[in-house]
Amino acid sequence: MSPGEDLNPSAESRVEEAGASPPECPIAVVGMACRFPGASGISDFWRLLEAGENAVIEGVPGSGVGRVGELFPDAGVQSKACRFGGYLDELDRFDAAFFRISPVEAQLLDPQQRLMLETSWQALEDAGLDPEQLRGSRSGVYAGISNHEYRSLILEVSETDESAASLYSVTGTSFNTAIGRVAFALGLTGPAMAVDTACSSSLVAVHQAVVSLQRREADLALAGGVHTILSGRTIELRANAGMLSPDGRCATFDAAANGYVRGEGCGIVVLKRLPEAEADGDRIWGVIRGSAVNQDGASPGLTVPNGAAQEQVIEEALARAGIRPHEVDYLEAHGTGTPVGDPIELHATESVYGRDREPERPLLIGSVKTNIGHLEPAAGVASLIKVMLSIRQGVIPKHLHFREPTPQVDWEQMPLRVTSASTEWPRHPDRPPRAGITRIFHRQMAWGL
Repeated sequence: MSPGEDLNPSAESRVEEAGASPPECPIAVVGMACRFPGASGISDFWRLLEAGENAVIEGVPGSGVGRVGELFPDAGVQSKACRFGGYLDELDRFDAAFFRISPVEAQLLDPQQRLMLETSWQALEDAGLDPEQLRGSRSGVYAGISNHEYRSLILEVSETDESAASLYSVTGTSFNTAIGRVAFALGLTGPAMAVDTACSSSLVAVHQAVVSLQRREADLALAGGVHTILSGRTIELRANAGMLSPDGRCATFDAAANGYVRGEGCGIVVLKRLPEAEADGDRIWGVIRGSAVNQDGASPGLTVPNGAAQEQVIEEALARAGIRPHEVDYLEAHGTGTPVGDPIELHATESVYGRDREPERPLLIGSVKTNIGHLEPAAGVASLIKVMLSIRQGVIPKHLHFREPTPQVDWEQMPLRVTSASTEWPRHPDRPPRAGITRIFHRQMAWGL
């Protein structure tokens, strides 16, 4: 490196050096499906958001309808924070015959794999596609998944002496087969990729799908994430580490922020290159115009976010999209509701989006975690689906649990406004509505429009 070389090049020059001349081919979202806490599908999810409902419940973890059983045999030993969560009912329900899976194999199939199969099929139907007609197509599957808890249950209680049971115990509980099984069941020949970057997993998966479509590695893509909670021990460790909210609220950006609440679910979107989606007459939920991924590098601590890295990833995504920061109306934030992470995210957001922004048009900001908890590897796709629904309806749903803004930032100087009430999407005569989505893990970040 020469003495005069720029050590911190602009976002535009970084993108140009990477060979991605903005704007890249836009990617259309032509189908969506989900199962989230309190919502068995897309229409239920919008109803929950529009009504400003909180799907987090208090009770004995794992004791809901169709669950595997209570996660804590001794209810008196765990932290109070363990009693809160955003759970799915009827995890035991699965139409194995529909997917040509034998009863023996189905018993050893991780609920995450079941959710991936069902939700992927529903997303294709929402896109107006016959899944059976995709056999042999260059369609890819990309999904975030981080949870091995069902494997632990299987190893503890199942007899695996027989060869079939041993095989199904492995294939039914692996990350690669959770994604590969969707491609196998649908006969898809494009890339199939499991992504584990923790909280950012599903948004990184969407980013990978976008890049594959732009590089023509695939002609159609299923992308998203899945997460279930099946281990009381994992909940207890997080609670004892001080990660979970003892009052059961993701109080994102509030002075009372004291941790997050765990949630589970599955969300899948169907992606297609925009010119082809328009030519085919597809119903388009929204358009992804830019995305980027990076890492924190050397931050103050392993679990502490790096504000400079957050700014960089937003700048790169905007440059790829060919959009200026002040043209973005709304940011669906990571917003776990922690006293350390929230202020860092707010400062990074203000640093980029505040440029050239008119005071009377602040950046609106919110987080779906306040409604359904933190879905961990599936958190990003929940945000993406929320944004698509909000744009379609012209309304940004209420951000819950925001009563007293965190005093760790100067709100009067920040051109940001938390949508603590249901808010009409800003109207612009010369352009469509625009939103950003941030999903952060201490080593990995992703951002998209």
